[in-house]
Amino acid sequence: MRESRHAALEAIPYAEWEPTKTTLHLYSQIVGKIALRSSALRNHWWNCTLKPTARGVRTDRLNADGTSFDIELDFVDHRVVVRAGLHDDVTFRMHDGLSVAEFFDSIRTALTAFDIRVPIVAKPYGVPTLTTPFAQDREHRSYDAAAVRRWWNVVRWSSDVFERFASEFVGKQGPVQLFWHSFDLALGRYNGKRAAGPPQDDPVAREAYSHEVIAFGFWAGDAEVPEPRYYTYTAPEPAALTSFPLQPDGTEWNQAGAGHLGTVAYERIREAADPAQALLAFLRSAYGSGAAAAAWDLDALRHDTDEGRFAP
Repeated sequence: MRESRHAALEAIPYAEWEPTKTTLHLYSQIVGKIALRSSALRNHWWNCTLKPTARGVRTDRLNADGTSFDIELDFVDHRVVVRAGLHDDVTFRMHDGLSVAEFFDSIRTALTAFDIRVPIVAKPYGVPTLTTPFAQDREHRSYDAAAVRRWWNVVRWSSDVFERFASEFVGKQGPVQLFWHSFDLALGRYNGKRAAGPPQDDPVAREAYSHEVIAFGFWAGDAEVPEPRYYTYTAPEPAALTSFPLQPDGTEWNQAGAGHLGTVAYERIREAADPAQALLAFLRSAYGSGAAAAAWDLDALRHDTDEGRFAP
């Protein structure tokens, strides 16, 4: 039976599932770090991000000593699936009580079944409050399956809208992907120009921001912003960026470090008469603002999406 248009758009209050979100974030970091060590570097770290599937998120095809494999976090059956060539899949369940340490041990055991061993820096990255090495983390063990499914439904729906938005752009553009270090769904558009002065003392940021970008994303909240929100930023940030308006009503520019984030609450999108059109309005206005402020060639980067012209 087809889902109704709004079926995926349930409330996902940050406070109600924060312990599960943190545990899931750490699970995804373990998978992401395996992907990082088992793939060739692509622009802006696209090789090691997690891509949405029909059931969850997965790595790209990876390689370890000649063995091709991938890893999927299945949020429908709440299991981890490790696939390698013609071998049978190896799976294990994600469930309440499965600590980060046990997840780490289980995924290494699954890889060992294919004679795959991938050494990683086995500790969290990019989250100052999370420092315990994976093998020692028995504190984070919450997994509320219903909450994960609600979050996943929002990610899946958002990904579909992001893909529709992506079809309107003809230039270099990232895939719609989950960045495991910050646990946000993101899409980036580029004008092809190298960015002036990316941080030389930070190799991660230097690769991420090597070229001018207008970024869009969704994150489920954190301790500083305890609610799910959609966001945008332009990097390097042009001086006039925040003078351009954003849509829909309720969207605002906020100070974020040395720059600004344009944000709109997920609840405002969810409660709109047409949530997809409300989110598209945000994405289009964000792109228009960043591109105008940074003097991008909008006509050269526009993609004609009149699909009727291509009908057989």
